[in-house]
Amino acid sequence: MSQPVPPPGNPFAGDAAPQPHPAPPSAPRGSRVGLGLLAAFVAALVAGGVYGAVMGGIEREIGWAAVGVGVLVGLAAGKVGGGNPVLPVAGALLSVGGVCLGQLLGIAIILGKRLGVPATDLFFQEFGALTQAWNEAKDPMTFLFLALAAFAAFSGARKAA
Repeated sequence: MSQPVPPPGNPFAGDAAPQPHPAPPSAPRGSRVGLGLLAAFVAALVAGGVYGAVMGGIEREIGWAAVGVGVLVGLAAGKVGGGNPVLPVAGALLSVGGVCLGQLLGIAIILGKRLGVPATDLFFQEFGALTQAWNEAKDPMTFLFLALAAFAAFSGARKAA
């Protein structure tokens, strides 16, 4: 025994079929690339500064902090900039810059403690000597931290978009 099924549509509308609602227009995705790059740049500066302060405070490099710099830069780029394919690459490059900035700041803080000189003086007035000290102190772990930050930024930007 079958049950009666009502006909599709509105029974009071006569023979008129229901009309679907039009989809709202979507915002253009490419218009936020500049904002995404700006957000990634600011995130790289802030996260790199925090990484340098932590590194200078404990006087050693921390891998997970470098990954954190990359994640923050990637999330900022992806959330603000959207899904443009330029943003993950730019976020990876900016995160490497943020980690380098953090390492230089950390070295300045460590040397400032040992020499009794303000770290800001070392960072802004002796930047050449600071980069030379970074070049002498770098090892394979330094490059691993840079690669991890770049990978985290690239992945974070793609997932956040």
